[in-house]
Amino acid sequence: MDDDLELTAADVTARISPCLGGRLTGLVIGGTELLRQGDRYGSFPMAPWCGRLRDGRFTVDTNVHQLALNAPPHAIHGTVRSGAWEVTQASRTRATLVRSLAGPWPFAGQVLQRFELSEHALTMEMEITSEADRFPAQAGWHPWFLRRPRPDIADVGVAFEPAWQEERGADHLPTGQRIPPRPGPWDDCFAMPGGVDVVLEWPPLLRLRIRSPERWVVLYDEQVEAVCVEPQSGPPNGLNTMPRFVTPADPLRTETVWTWEYCEEVS
Repeated sequence: MDDDLELTAADVTARISPCLGGRLTGLVIGGTELLRQGDRYGSFPMAPWCGRLRDGRFTVDTNVHQLALNAPPHAIHGTVRSGAWEVTQASRTRATLVRSLAGPWPFAGQVLQRFELSEHALTMEMEITSEADRFPAQAGWHPWFLRRPRPDIADVGVAFEPAWQEERGADHLPTGQRIPPRPGPWDDCFAMPGGVDVVLEWPPLLRLRIRSPERWVVLYDEQVEAVCVEPQSGPPNGLNTMPRFVTPADPLRTETVWTWEYCEEVS
């Protein structure tokens, strides 16, 4: 789109669309696009909650707040992945975007994103601040990585070592039970207490590592076209089961760092 930002470093290009939910719309490494294309895809920010929120409701100090059910019977992925963000800084390798939290979210605040690109890494930071009230919040990223970016590249491999898997109920939300990690296909939340660390590999071309200091990651690979690896600050429905409160004096800050190397460099 006309207002897209383009970050470049060596043979890497990252495209960001401020008007399309502040999402990363493309990541081209060595001439190969790694992200699924389309208005719903790329890699979008999740805030002020991640994944599904049971019945679109959460409670703060006995007050029940109801949100729109955009994935009936639940609300999903926050409120900032659509609509426009304001660009406050942009250069060849860096960009900063901000977005106000407003209705249907019941608390005044702001979400900030920072992007920084180098030859071998993309760093994305997110910060949620409150103007006045105390409220629970989560932040995370929802990238759609292509299974096969080119016909000559093998289907992507996924490697990670979670401590446990959150048992998924029939409503696609964690039941509260921890179970041993199971093989895919997945639409599941995993715990990595030492920090998210997931490796995607497209032989014989590229290896990409997704890291975050957060301890939760959702993997989704039930579609033919793409695989999602979603580092986030809490599990699905976490506003209710594991709330992390934001106040004016205590914002929520998090980041994810993607690094990559060509397979021949490490073979």
